[in-house]
Parts: sequence; C-alpha cells; structure tokens
Amino acid sequence: MGEKAVPSLRRRRVKWSCPSCGPEPGGEEKKGRGNPISVQLFPPELVEHIVSFLPVRDVVALSQTCHYFHEVCDAEGVWRRICRRLSPRLREQGSGVRPWKRAAILNYTKGLYFQAFGGRRRCLSKSVAPLLAHGYRRFLPTKDHIFILDYAGTLFFLKNALVSSTLGQIQWKRACRYVVLCRGAKDFASDPRCDTVYRKYLYVLATREQPGVVGSTGSRTCDCVEVYLQSSGQRVFKMTFHHSMSFKQIVLVGQETQRALLLLTEEGKIYSLVVNETQLDQPRSYTVQLALRKVSRCLPHLRVACMASNQSSTLYITDQGGVYFEVHTPGVYRDLFGTLQAFDPLDQQMPLALSLPAKILFCALGYNHLGLVDEFGRIFMQGNNRYGQLGTGDKMDRGEPTQVHYLQRPIALWCGLNHSLVLSQGSDFSKELLGCGCGAGGRLPGWPKGSASFVKLHVKVPLCACSLCSTRECLYMLSSHDIGHQPAYRDLPASRVLGTAEPSLGAGAPQDPGGAARACEEYLSQIHSCPTLQDRMEKMKEIVGWMPLMAAQKDFFWEALDMLQRAAGGVGQGPPTPES
Repeated sequence: MGEKAVPSLRRRRVKWSCPSCGPEPGGEEKKGRGNPISVQLFPPELVEHIVSFLPVRDVVALSQTCHYFHEVCDAEGVWRRICRRLSPRLREQGSGVRPWKRAAILNYTKGLYFQAFGGRRRCLSKSVAPLLAHGYRRFLPTKDHIFILDYAGTLFFLKNALVSSTLGQIQWKRACRYVVLCRGAKDFASDPRCDTVYRKYLYVLATREQPGVVGSTGSRTCDCVEVYLQSSGQRVFKMTFHHSMSFKQIVLVGQETQRALLLLTEEGKIYSLVVNETQLDQPRSYTVQLALRKVSRCLPHLRVACMASNQSSTLYITDQGGVYFEVHTPGVYRDLFGTLQAFDPLDQQMPLALSLPAKILFCALGYNHLGLVDEFGRIFMQGNNRYGQLGTGDKMDRGEPTQVHYLQRPIALWCGLNHSLVLSQGSDFSKELLGCGCGAGGRLPGWPKGSASFVKLHVKVPLCACSLCSTRECLYMLSSHDIGHQPAYRDLPASRVLGTAEPSLGAGAPQDPGGAARACEEYLSQIHSCPTLQDRMEKMKEIVGWMPLMAAQKDFFWEALDMLQRAAGGVGQGPPTPES
C-alpha cells in the first residue's frame, strides 16, 4: 500500500491524533509540525489493514490505548489477516463467538517447553513447532518421543534426534523433528504409569470414514481406536465401533496382559474393553467385547464429564461436579483411604463416592495420591504422604480430601509417583511453578531435599503455560491460550470464608479466630527445633511457601533468606528471638 495509497500524506506534514483524546495540548502553537488529523478520517478498512501488520503483542497493547483503537484491534477482519499470516496453511478457523481471534491467539501462543533434570544445562528449552499445528490442545511424552494433539484433530509425532550444534558437534536433542502421525484424532492415551519406559504403545481415539454397506450409497463416519508403536509411529492394531456410538475420551488402566480401555461417550456413559498388549504386534485378528462399565450400570442417572486413571485406579468427575473412584488393588486402596474396610477384591469396579464440599472442576491422579480443584479454586489432596507429596506441611497420610489452604485458583495440577506440581498465576498475570514431595533426581528444581509443602521451583515458566507433566528425566510445560475456555472459578461466599485458618487481606481479628496465631506458633516451634542456622534458614523458606502470601511477597522473602544464608556462611548461631 505504501507509496500509491497515500501519496498526498507524504507531501504534507501531518500530525496524527487519537480520536478519543483529541489533539495534543498546545499543538496548534507549535510551528513546522502541520495540522493534526484524526485517524477517524480514514476508512475503517484501511486502518484495520494497517493494524493487521503489527505483531500480536503490539495489537493487544494498541487496543488498550483508547476506545477507538480497542474496537479497531478487536475486529475479526484484523484477526483474520493475523491468523493467515501466522498459519498460512490453516483453511478453517473453527467455531465460536470469535473464531479468527481465537485461532490467531492459539497459534501465536502455542509452544512446548521442557527442562531436563540431569546434565550441565538446566534451563528451559523449546521443542520444534509444527507449521501445520492449529494450536496445542494436549501432549504426552513417551519412552523416546513426544506426541501433541492440536485443535484441528491432527496428532503430531515429535522425535528426538541427533543434530549438529553451532560448534559442529553432534548432540542428542529432544523434540527437534516432527511428522504427522494421523488426522481426525479426538483423544489419545498410553500406559498410565509415570515412568515413560512402560509407554510402548499409543492408543488413538479417532473418527474415520467407512464405506457404506451393500445396497446403500455414500459412506458414514465411525469412531475407532488405532494403536501405534511409540518408537516408530507404525500402526499395529485397529478396532472400529458402530456408527451410532460416539466417544470423546479414552484412558487406560491395568497391566499389559489385561489392559482395560475406558471410553467415555458424548452422553456421559463409560464403556470398557480388554486387550492383551503383548499380542498386539502379532499379525492376527482379535475379537474384543465392548461392555458398559459398572459405574454407568449401577448409577445410570450419572453423566460423567471426564476421567483420569493410573495403573490400578480410575477417577470419574460428573457434570454436576461429583467424584467417584474405582480402586483395583488393596495396597493403593489403603494408601488412599487409610483402611481396607470397604475394599472388595471380588468387585473392584464398584464406584466409591468422595465427600466434597463443592463442585469439582478438574483433578490429578498419581500412583497413590490425588489432587482435586473445586469451583472456588480450592485445592484438596488425599492419599499417601510419605514424602510430603500432599503439600500439607507434614508427612501424615490423609484418608479423605484435605484442603491446602495457602494455594488458590491453580491453572493446572499434576500428581506423580511421590511428588506434586501446581501451575499458578500471580496478580500480575505472571506464572510460577510450585512443587512438593520428593526432590530426588532433580524433580523439584532448587529443592533437592524435597519439601512437605508447596514451594516455588527454580523454573522459568512461559507466560501462556496451561498444562504440565513430569517424567523421570524431564519437566514439560505446554503453552497455549484459548480465549474460549477459561477456568470459571467462583468467589467463595462470605459465610464459608469465616472461620477458616487462612487470613484474608484487610481482614480483622473477627475473621481469624486464632487460626493464624496458632499456625505462627507452630512455625516458630519448628524453627526452634532445627539444630543449625542453615537448617533454620531452610525451614524458614518452607514456611514462607506455606503462608498465604502474594507471589511477589514470597519471592522477596525467599531472595532475602538466600542473601542472609550466603552471608552467614558456616556460622551456627540461631536466629534472634522474635518480638512478641
């Protein structure tokens, strides 16, 4: 557009003015700068076309300057051009109220980041970004590679490979090359154990066109499950369902020889079938039986919204926020509930209802502990706490959901073998990663001895991080911002706030009936029991993580304690007695 579109403007000395703010005060008295011209004099299409060439970050900043530019930068025409610039191969923008804006932001913010626990370099790295991907919806690391599903239903296969560095050396790099594994995918799953060594096969729930029966014209779409080798991406098995059945989620549970596939229908019913993974690579036909799961048979009125599983248990969340549990082994049952009183080894599929004070939005399921997040953003933990993986400040097991008072409104929650991670957001929209439990092997960066409470990890979190996963070798974080799907947390009613142990900002003594005072006394006794100054400093860092402080305040105290610890060196004196 440049020289032919506005030649007259180049010959005149023109001063632009914001249409909402008007001309600059005293601008008419300044000579040699021309007369101010409002942007509103230009056609809106021209202004939108110019704005669409700006980077996404600048478009967002410009929209916050005034009402006029907010409307211009929020126009779908601007985001359509930005989306086609970011993803020129994207043919369909999807559905929703703002499809082009949503598609542009999805592709602008997409990214997969990882930080290895071992080696010299312990910094955050970014994987290769497939050009064909329409945002990132979810990911799964396996033994050798990483799989990513985008919002268009395309499943990508990110490979580790040997590449040449800038110094001419050959080095092993994670997720540096990609191929398209399949299209039309709805969901995928692999071995639910935390150790990626066991993830040999990848189960993909997809939609495929099937030829019509004899005597009919056209084809029909059917859901199917395709099984791929994670090492090579080769498909080794496929099962197709009747066209009347439509599924939206798949999870796995059980051992390799008795691998149960749980399939969630669009109507909220659970179906299951059993396969033997050790025979999948043999060229033969199998007959499997699809049966309704007991949770849907015994409780037909329930409509399941999502599932989570590990090797020996399954968790269901209903559309009303209720939680039901299946536990298949007595050891895990004892760890989760503290007793074997209601465990029936002959009826392991009987669903158990958890008693919770509010509607549950999402969950995380580890080997023998779990985390739940309710509609008010509160975090509840339950199960084995041998390493402090529940984040309650101690190492006592919990047989029922127990609230972690100093954490609120998480973005994501993850439970592993013996540690837990929480992705949270501060008041300034910055992200931070908190962790608790066992710190062996570097799985809690910055806390090698672990922690019984959630503490801030030494990890630089991407601005738009939305989910995370940890393996034995690496920590992964997925970045993707979906404007059409945000956590719908509600404000906790005042009647429920009263009487809690956590103080609220600006609250007086009537709202804190001794809970905070007793907690501080307990903290002081724990510090006093530490034998050396270094131990007391470490304990104080943990206590800062327990306290309900803002992110900036926690960072300040942690940095100050680090400075004092470095200055103290090997001095073994205890801290001064605090004033009452």
